[in-house]
Amino acid sequence: MKKRADRSRLRLVLITIGAVLFTLFVFLPIVFSLFDGSKLGNVALIPIEGEITGNGVQSFTTSSISSKEIVGFIEDADDNPQIKVLLLEINSPGGSAVASDEIASAVKKAQKPVVAYIREAGASGAYWIASAADHVIANRMSITGSIGVLSSYLEFSGLMQDYNVSYQRLVAGENKDLGTPFKKLTVQEQALLQKKLDKIHDFFIEEVAANRGLELSQVQKMATGEFFLGVEALELGLVDQLGGKEEAELFIQEKFGLPDVDYLQYEHRAGFFELLSGVVSTFFFNVGEGIGSMLTRPQFNLLV
Repeated sequence: MKKRADRSRLRLVLITIGAVLFTLFVFLPIVFSLFDGSKLGNVALIPIEGEITGNGVQSFTTSSISSKEIVGFIEDADDNPQIKVLLLEINSPGGSAVASDEIASAVKKAQKPVVAYIREAGASGAYWIASAADHVIANRMSITGSIGVLSSYLEFSGLMQDYNVSYQRLVAGENKDLGTPFKKLTVQEQALLQKKLDKIHDFFIEEVAANRGLELSQVQKMATGEFFLGVEALELGLVDQLGGKEEAELFIQEKFGLPDVDYLQYEHRAGFFELLSGVVSTFFFNVGEGIGSMLTRPQFNLLV
């Protein structure tokens, strides 16, 4: 009888915990979304903060955004009849070339005007996105531009040789292990990788030139990977105006005839279990790969 009573109490406790979790993470968010007065806004505020990735993997120790989610925000705001203008609040060093291109394409496809405001950083892939907006405002001291592509990694074949560790190469396809840290790149392999990087760089340059209405030769001269302060970016034609969020609001009001700016803010709100999952998965991923792999993981698809 005592065991049966203990099981009943345990079952009751589990049901109670389940009900509380359901209320906190499922029921209440739905209710709040239905009665959220912010949905009456006339300007969509879409933050682009952190590393730009395709999936937006996030934990307590990293910050990133998902191109899929940002594209969804842009499309939703563009379809919302109450929204008159989209404001991108950018504070990002860049990220994946593909993810950056996806967001920039969504910006250009939007039927409503898009204004980009660069706070501390709008570099590399983040600048690619900003350049696609109809009007770009940047803080005078912000990090802007950095039109370049990076695919660097550590190579420690010499260290392996010092410790009498050899790399037994078994591949089907001569370029299958291209970029492995366990052997030096051959001249042919380096040329092949550089060709890919140059092609992505060309895409970047062409997009910025078209988006900003600049001559291709002008952008090519700036496309050394150097970042510019906002004040320098204005002189080079990479941004339209210096200022902050207040200046962005004033521009929107004057340009589009809005008596005031009422924001509908789009943001990803990670739940506790999502954050916990990110920490756990990152821990096991790092344990599985080892610290060497973490430091030497190739970054071919990154702009920064």
